[in-house]
Parts: sequence; C-alpha cells; structure tokens
Amino acid sequence: MKFTIDRLNFIRQFNNVLRAVPSKTAIQILTGIKFDLTEAGLKLTGSDADISIETMLPVTDEALKLQIESTGSIIITARFFSEIVKKLPEETFTFEVKDNLQVTLTSGKSEFTVIGFDANSYPHLPEVSDASQLEFSADLLRGLINPTVLAVSAQESRPILTGVHFLINADGLLAVATDSHRLAQRKLDLPNVEGNYDFVIPGKSLTELARMLADYQDDVQLKITDNQVLFTFGQTQFYSRLLEGNYPDTTRLIPTDSTTTIQIDASTLLASVERASLLSHESRNNVVRLQVNPAENMATLSSNSPDVGNVEEELSLSSLVGNELDISFNPDYLKDALRAFGSTEIKLSFTTNLRPFTLVPSEDAEHYIQLITPVRTF
Repeated sequence: MKFTIDRLNFIRQFNNVLRAVPSKTAIQILTGIKFDLTEAGLKLTGSDADISIETMLPVTDEALKLQIESTGSIIITARFFSEIVKKLPEETFTFEVKDNLQVTLTSGKSEFTVIGFDANSYPHLPEVSDASQLEFSADLLRGLINPTVLAVSAQESRPILTGVHFLINADGLLAVATDSHRLAQRKLDLPNVEGNYDFVIPGKSLTELARMLADYQDDVQLKITDNQVLFTFGQTQFYSRLLEGNYPDTTRLIPTDSTTTIQIDASTLLASVERASLLSHESRNNVVRLQVNPAENMATLSSNSPDVGNVEEELSLSSLVGNELDISFNPDYLKDALRAFGSTEIKLSFTTNLRPFTLVPSEDAEHYIQLITPVRTF
C-alpha cells in the first residue's frame, strides 16, 4: 500500500474523522483510524462505537494531489499519527506500508516509521441500507441542532435525557431537549413528509455533526433505522446510535399562560446577565435575581457574593406587562438560551417565582421556545 497526498487537505479530512475517535477506550483498536486505499481513492474511518465517521478522499479531487502506487488497508493510531503529519516539512507526504505492518511517512528529508494494525480487526460499520430517508439543507439542520442541544443532560443517571428527541410527521419536525432544569424546543414546517418518525439522538453526536457542517452549504441526507441514524453529506458519512427508551412528555412542562411578560433585545440581556454572573460565580449557589416593577415600568438584575461584593443593573426593556415579580435563576442556563437566540427581540413570560419561565423570539414564537426553572432562594 502506497500513496502520496497533499498534507494540508489530508489533515482537514483526517481531523473530521478524528472527531469519532475516543481519547480513552478499553477497546484498543478504536484509538486508530482505518485507511482503505482503492483505485477510486482513500477512505478514512473512525469510530467510538457510538459515533462512526467515514469519509472518502477521491482520486478525482485535484486539490488532494492523490497519487496511488499500490492499494491496501491498515489501521493507524490516530492522535499520534495526526501530530506527525501536522509537523511534516513539505506540502505533500508519502505513506507506504512495508512488511510487518510498518508504515513509513516521508516528506522532504523527514522520515517517520510507525506501527500499524491489521485492518481486518476493525469493527464493521452499522448497516442502514433499508432505512427511511429524509433530506435537509445544512443550514436548516444547524439551526435545529444548535438551539436545542444546549439543553441535553450531562448526567448519565437518566440516559434518555442526554439526547435530543425528534418527532417527524405531517405536522413537521419537532426537536426537544431537557435536563429537567431547562428545556429547548424547535419546530420546523416540513412539506410533503411521509410517515412518522420518533427517535432520540445523543447530544454528543449532534454537537460533533454541527461542527462538521459549519462550512457545508448543500443538502444532508438522513437515514433512520431502529437503532442507528446516518447523515450523508459530500464525501462523508456520519453514523450515530440512537438512544433506547421513551422520552418523557415535555408538552405539559410548557406554561400556556403568564402573569408577567417583558420584551427585550436578547444580546442586551445577555450582556447584563454576563456582568451579573461575574459575581454569582463567586458565590456558593450561583444565582442571579430579577425584580420586575410594573408600577415604575422597570426591571433590575442583581447578584451578590458575600466574599466579593454585589452588582445591580436596570434593564433596557422594550415593553413590560403584568404583575410584580421577584425571581431567581441560574445565569448559565439563561446565557446559553440567549446565545442561541442571537441578536433579536425576545419575550420572557413568567407565572410565579417558583414556576418555569419561557423565552421566545418576538416574531416567531410558535417555532422556538426555551424554558428555564427558577431557583428557590427562601
């Protein structure tokens, strides 16, 4: 097995596959990336058993400058190999497998020899050939993942909450995530959807997928089976296992009425919460307090730390309607929600100081909602 390839373009594709490779695992072979070289090009595969990424570097891509002398397959320890290739001196390098699975990397006057592993020992990727298929634009998929994945649980005690719940039917697509302290829900109108789909994708998988799609502009194909989902885009295939179990009914968590509402620019509120959290992070309970006074058409944000000091700031509201309110919450949850909204007007709706409050964009309230549970301070 021997080929020569452009170093920088190779690294870009290799790093995408590296996202699936675990830094620590009991299964030694999964710390490697599988190389499959055919006359058509070089296929790279990485997996941690939950996520598998496979990408093709075709010989027809002129930017790769891929020259194939002999085909074959081998597994290389991923992270060590990555560091070597990054530091090679020339624009291209040559990869050659010699006897006893020894791999020689040559670039200019530099030559490395590393030990490879038998490609037959690599686990097979899941079969999803008979799966149902949907198609989304990459922009739409990013706009679905980023605002919801922030609310998945980091606790493995309830594994189903570590994923985003997808419901797809004739009404469109609904994506929901919650860690029981906050909730994020996104709705999309999808014309001409046939069939009903109900599945939960791990948040970790979606985070890596969104990063890979950051610069991708075309459509993404989605295939679903009972326990796997496959995203195909460009020359890359991204597999993820699905979480087993029934996702809790979250519709009952979202209040249908409110007693106090304020409207404010999301980026303005984010800046105020970030300032307040400078003090709250120095306190044991990490809480920020919001006081709403309709009589004076005023709302203030405050926080204090017994060891450091306190901060109080009046908010610049677009509107305020309803009753007096004094509520406390975790500022980190609110910051995550506000970052997902970006720079837009949002409406915050409250019922009481002990019940969850909601954030929605002023102009698209029915398609996107964030919910945060307050903190009891008395």
